[in-house]
Amino acid sequence: MNADELADIRRDYSSQTLSESSIVSDPFEQFAIWMREALASQILDATAMTLATVDADCRPSARVVLLKGFDHTGFRFFTNYESKKAQDLEINPNAVLHFFWPELERQLIVSGLAEKTTREESEAYFWSRPLESRISAWASKQSSRIENRERLEARVEVLRREFPDGHVPLPPFWGGYRLIPDRFEFWQGRTSRLHDRICYELRNENWDIFRLSP
Repeated sequence: MNADELADIRRDYSSQTLSESSIVSDPFEQFAIWMREALASQILDATAMTLATVDADCRPSARVVLLKGFDHTGFRFFTNYESKKAQDLEINPNAVLHFFWPELERQLIVSGLAEKTTREESEAYFWSRPLESRISAWASKQSSRIENRERLEARVEVLRREFPDGHVPLPPFWGGYRLIPDRFEFWQGRTSRLHDRICYELRNENWDIFRLSP
């Protein structure tokens, strides 16, 4: 496949619309509506979101993480606190979450500041995970170099023997983040590339709602 063939790939969007009259005034409630519709549509990994961060050299990074909860306090995800993403957030807590639901011809961008969840929140989620996932959290020094996969798997076997009763505690280097939004952008694909883009922006503790040109 050459560049010209890629340039010729396109499709029109025509399944739904998004208007100021059809949305609710609370962006968290609007997100809940879209998330329910994504889950009802049986989209694969509907809770998957791209997390974008910036490091000390102002170099951006992005990776896919899973949304594990949300309410009016923010959007929660969990990770290793020694990972690349955590190092970035320690330096600069500004972050962006991006959801892409192609089956619904929708995208959503959530911007804000990330903060660590409480240990109690992290512990509650950690204990909801399967046993093997809890062991893996201890085994992986996320984002660090390893010689080979065999070394990682050997570490897992050591930990299985260390916790034979299945009581795997929360690692001190593992936990959650909450992204506290100050901006939402809801994107609905429309025909002829005249897409709908509706923004919610927090100003003086109130949400300003406006439309962006596609």
